Amino acid sequence: MNTPQHVKIIDVGPRDGLQNEKQPVPASIKVELVHRLQDAGLKEIEVTSFVSPKWVPQMGDNAEVMAGVQRRAGVRYSVLTPNMKGYEAAVLSQPDEIVVFGAASEAFSQKNINCSIEESIERFRPVAAAAKAAGIAVRGAISCAVGCPYEGEIAPERVALVAKLMHDIGVEHVGVADTIGVGTPLKVQRALEATLQHYAVDQVSGHFHDTYGMALANTLASLEMGIWHFDTSVAGLGGCPYAKGATGNVATEDVVYMLHGMGIETGIDLDKLIDAGKFISDFLGRKPHSRAANALLTQRLG
Repeated sequence: MNTPQHVKIIDVGPRDGLQNEKQPVPASIKVELVHRLQDAGLKEIEVTSFVSPKWVPQMGDNAEVMAGVQRRAGVRYSVLTPNMKGYEAAVLSQPDEIVVFGAASEAFSQKNINCSIEESIERFRPVAAAAKAAGIAVRGAISCAVGCPYEGEIAPERVALVAKLMHDIGVEHVGVADTIGVGTPLKVQRALEATLQHYAVDQVSGHFHDTYGMALANTLASLEMGIWHFDTSVAGLGGCPYAKGATGNVATEDVVYMLHGMGIETGIDLDKLIDAGKFISDFLGRKPHSRAANALLTQRLG
């Protein structure tokens, strides 16, 4: 296997992971989670999103969280922006990167944001242009790249279309997201191949949910293609509000445990990462959704 020797992890726990939690998570807890992640060696952290608090009340403290983070040199802090209004609010907090998103499913796009795929991406053209003019990196996420709760299986051609549209508006890096976690290795590889028609391998990430327990297998299938960027979520936080039964993002701890076991460098201290996951899980009143974390926490008890 010609797998990468080094992998960069983007922890999306503070944003994608916490956005659907029913109980309010104070800004101070979110800031502490970011600090613990950077202490564990994370170099890319998705901190918050600048969306309407009417739709995502959990992210209503976005500016407070960004202001509270003690930034560290060499760490990239990203935020999600759904439109120009979100971007204008986000830019005041000086993010290193903004994230825009589009679905590879027409039905998902219509039900989620009430417009077509093409229209959804076109909305981000001024956002991408403004970010680039301000020296802010632009990353895109292709949601439902393998399957959709409304349409079922998604053809790779749809993924290629979204990748092309994102490339055309100036998005520099894209994540191929199995939003509802239905992907299996060959399907994920086909979605990645479609994306690689428009982006170089260094500009593509995998973003896998573990609904059917396939996230690590899909990560391994991506590694075999040379993909070396992955979105993961500490303690397996998160889910998808639009997909019944869809569990969280793959746990950062599980991915790091696998990568280290394969001799692949991440720059992450697994023990400190487990502490970060335990911190937020304790606050939420549950065990981490990470098998590696739970196994190693049990070992610690001796």
